[in-house]
Amino acid sequence: MHPLDNVIWQALTTRDAHFAESFDEARRFVREVGPLGAFLGRNSRGFASLAGLVEPGGTVGLFLDEPYESQNGWNFVVGAPLLQMIADNGATPFARPGSHPESVSQNTKIIELGPQDSPEMIELTAMTKPGPFGSRTHELGTYLGIRLQGKLVAMSGERLKVPGHTEVSAVCTHPEHTGNGYAGILISEVMKRIRAREEAPFLHVRQDNVRAIDVYKRLGFRERKLGHFAVLRKE
Repeated sequence: MHPLDNVIWQALTTRDAHFAESFDEARRFVREVGPLGAFLGRNSRGFASLAGLVEPGGTVGLFLDEPYESQNGWNFVVGAPLLQMIADNGATPFARPGSHPESVSQNTKIIELGPQDSPEMIELTAMTKPGPFGSRTHELGTYLGIRLQGKLVAMSGERLKVPGHTEVSAVCTHPEHTGNGYAGILISEVMKRIRAREEAPFLHVRQDNVRAIDVYKRLGFRERKLGHFAVLRKE
């Protein structure tokens, strides 16, 4: 199996195993880190195992190879085709302030975010919805941001980690500050740091997010596989 196949399972059984809760053939991140889960093996046993990790009325997010099919004990909440992309050509374009078509101030500085920034990170991701982000998500890896007048206006960081690969995640910009090239700058710096560890950056994006996919391709990512994201609620 390639490290990026069933990637949540592989993360929770390798480099992110210390964030995992487990039951039989299922794993999920502890609640404060995020709602993602996965299982190994046949669907019926996998979903039954997953039920041992989710409280009644609770939700879990899955990356599936095929569109979700109804399973006993689960209700489908929302989902979408999900494109997995990887930058495995060994080159990382490094976007510096002023190098984008939309010029960025030379005084723009990239800062490393930490626990003290968690409330603002949660607020920004809740507003822009790049994906689930909890009170401990920042513990998964390095998160970088840009502040203007003391306010966090853009961020990106690392999420899933499997052997030889790290996911670029939580790419978001405050709606009042889009169009300034901040996302490209931050993604490039996250990629640079991943490459420095001799790992390949990868990411996930909704298949219908054409604008984001175009940006990622310009930054060196290619399409690897099409899967499906599903949020399920346990009955």
